[in-house]
Amino acid sequence: MSLVQDIVATYRGPGRVLGRLLAAPVHEGRALAILMGGCAVLFVSRWPALARQAHLEGADLQMLMGAALLGLVFILPLMFYLIAFLAHGVARLVGGQGSAYGARLALFWAFLASAPVLLLYGLVAGFIGAGAALSAVGILWVIVFSWFWIAGMMRAGWGQK
Repeated sequence: MSLVQDIVATYRGPGRVLGRLLAAPVHEGRALAILMGGCAVLFVSRWPALARQAHLEGADLQMLMGAALLGLVFILPLMFYLIAFLAHGVARLVGGQGSAYGARLALFWAFLASAPVLLLYGLVAGFIGAGAALSAVGILWVIVFSWFWIAGMMRAGWGQK
């Protein structure tokens, strides 16, 4: 399936999509590409909010975008690898039998698959700003991301659908 079809299918059954990804040969480059794709989408989702901030505060938009690029595309992936390592350790402590690659793929795929909600969050942040709408979309993203990640970890660590 294509990437977009996999993302749409994840909203119907996150465990099935991750199971299909795990059935492919282990390839760390694929996992890294998924993570970097999610980070790139997050960076793009920040553009409206950064433009709003630059306009309201009189700040330099290029400087704000450069800082966001550094943080989201170069530093955040390292944090994701650390989180995946810790999640794998916790899963092993509670009886999970999955691999570290499976834990990484579950986290990275949950992040990329929840990207449409991140894009909505960025639009709300840029056009509406702080408030109830932004908080509601943020909570929605946390719920969607958690659902995808937990379902992925269950599939990767315990083989559950």
